Amino acid sequence: MFTTTVTVRGYECDANGHVNHAVYHQYGEHGRTETIRSLGIEITDLADAGIGPVILETTVRFLAELRAGDEVDIVLDLRFGQGKTFRMDIELRRRDVVAATITGTMGLLDHTTRRLVADPRGRLRALADPEGAQLLDDSPEK
Repeated sequence: MFTTTVTVRGYECDANGHVNHAVYHQYGEHGRTETIRSLGIEITDLADAGIGPVILETTVRFLAELRAGDEVDIVLDLRFGQGKTFRMDIELRRRDVVAATITGTMGLLDHTTRRLVADPRGRLRALADPEGAQLLDDSPEK
C-alpha cells in the first residue's frame, strides 16, 4: 500500500461546493504517478525504457463529498497477476471517511510495438531502485 495526500483546491469544486467528478480521476492519476515514483522510477525513466503506463479500465464509486480545503489521503493498493495487466485500486479518504473508491486495470504499453508488455511487474522491477523492487515483490496477486 502507498499513501499520498492532496488538499482540495477551490477551483476543483463544482456549483454544489463539492469536488467535480472528473477531479476524482485526477486524484487517482496523482496517486498512480506517486506510487511509481515511490518505487524509484520517474516517468522519464519509463519513457527512456520505451514504455508507459496505460489505464485499460477505471471505475469510481462516490461515497461522500469532498469540499475545498479538505485533506484527502490517496491510498493505493498495487496488485500483479500472471498476465499483461495489473490492478491499482484506490481509496480517497477524508480522515476516517472513505469518500470514493477507484478501481483500475492497467498495463504497460511498449511504445515501439504499441502492445502491452508481457511482464509489467518484471519491467517495473528492472527500473526500480532496490527498495522499490522489494515493494513490487511484496505486491499481492490480483
